[in-house]
Parts: sequence; structure tokens; C-alpha cells
Amino acid sequence: MSVLNFLQEVWRPVLEILILAVGIYYVLNFVRGTRGSAVITGFVALLLTLVIVTTVLKLAVLRWMLLTSTGLLALAAVVIFQPELRRMLAELGNLPLFNPAREERQNIEVIIQTAERLAEVRIGALLAIEQSVNLDDAVESGIGVDCEATPEMLEAIFFPNNAIHDGGVIIRGDRIAKAACIFPLTPRQDLNPSLGTRHRAAIGLSEETDAVVVVISEETGAISYAYKGQLVRGVSLEQLRSILTSILVKERQTHTFSEWLRSRRGFRSDSRPAVVGKSPPAPVKASARRQPG
Repeated sequence: MSVLNFLQEVWRPVLEILILAVGIYYVLNFVRGTRGSAVITGFVALLLTLVIVTTVLKLAVLRWMLLTSTGLLALAAVVIFQPELRRMLAELGNLPLFNPAREERQNIEVIIQTAERLAEVRIGALLAIEQSVNLDDAVESGIGVDCEATPEMLEAIFFPNNAIHDGGVIIRGDRIAKAACIFPLTPRQDLNPSLGTRHRAAIGLSEETDAVVVVISEETGAISYAYKGQLVRGVSLEQLRSILTSILVKERQTHTFSEWLRSRRGFRSDSRPAVVGKSPPAPVKASARRQPG
């Protein structure tokens, strides 16, 4: 067999393996840290166990039932993993390949100025910046505001004793869509006990949607952000600006596919802010008390 014939017979299996490996890696990286990760692990483990048992023990009836119920299993997977599939399809829709001319520029400086003002006076805040997934379906309640997003308006909303200062704010484009929203709390049990309701709500919303959630601690004034189920604590204003720019500003004409992948996985600066579960870096000191919700 000549080298040319050998390459012609080998390249197809190699290509299939490469596509499968990339697909499996992307799916695992996508669901890692989300609510659906445990469900997917159990679902796959159950299927593999049934396949192995029916094959080894030669259980013909059960094997026939598995083969004939493939369509039902696919339908069940769509129903069970509907939130994760919706997020995945929404992110695929944001690929530069599919949206070459689309440019979304959020008013990042409004967020930065708001975080700076609230952190200085230690006023707690929870800001959810909406992207492709509509947040109305993820929040339990909220008061419609629909006004221009400005540092003054956001500061007024979160001012203590204000009627709508509890809960979070949804920022849609350059406008404040809702205030006093109750975000879903994360069910994770491996989090730092010092995390309060705001931080847990930020993680929970980022697990179910592609929103970027900025949190200002009421106790320490520390600035944190949650994205794709990961909470990074104790970031500076410059780090927050870089993070929001890398995630929200989509320069479709100049972004390469690799840059897009890095931005979807989350920005990490060289200084490496404290990830949830670790103590935040100086000058922010880790508090032993729970942060109020």
C-alpha cells in the first residue's frame, strides 16, 4: 500500500476522532460548574451502566429495549437539559462566523463608575448585565424600570432604605430593565461559607444564563463578578473594566475564533483575582462573617 493510499484511508477516521474530541471537550467545558453537570453525569453513567450490563450478561430483551428507545432517550435529554441546550445554542449564535457584522457595545463605564461609587461607601449591589439569553425567564420577580442606565440612577436604586434596594438589577443594553429582582440561588455545596446571598444569587444566575453579574459587598466594599458559574472576588476597577470588555464588547471584524473562545471561558488577568473559595487579595480582607443578602 502506497503512502498516498494510506493517508487517504486514515484521514477520515482521524478527522472524525478530532471532531468528536473537540465536541466532547466543548460540552464538558460548557456544563462544568453548572446545575446540569450532576444531572448529565448521572444520565451518562446510567446509560453506560445499562449498555455494559446488557452486553456482558447478554440480556437480549433489555438490549433490544435500549436500541428501540433511542428516540425517547433523545427526547428525554432535550427536556431534561433544556436550559443548558438553550445556553449552548445562544452562544453558538454569537460566533463571529454567524454574526460577522454584529457589534454589541455595553456601557461599561456606567458599570465601572457605579461599582466605584458604591464600593467607596460600602453599599451592597447586584448588577446583572444581560447578553443573548433573556433574563426575564430566570428571575422570580422584579419591578419594571425601563430607564437609562446611569451611575446616579443605579446608586439611587441601591441606596439603603430605598423601597427597591433589595435584590438585583437587570441591565439590558444601555437601559435598566428591572430592579428588585430575585435571582436564583446556586445549589452548590462547595462554596466558601463566608459567601452571602448576593454572591450566591450571582453564581446562580450565571449558571442558568450567559449574563455577567457584578457584585459589590456591603461589608467590605469588595467588587466581584460571576460568569458561567464561576465567581471571582476582589477585582480592581481596571480588572473589572478589562473583564467586561473581553466578555461584552464583540468586535466581530477583528476577533479571531481563538480570541472568541478565550472570551467565552472568562478573562483572567495576570494578577489573578481571588476565585470563590479562596481569600481575596489585599487590600480586601476576607471576612469571617456572612455577607448580608
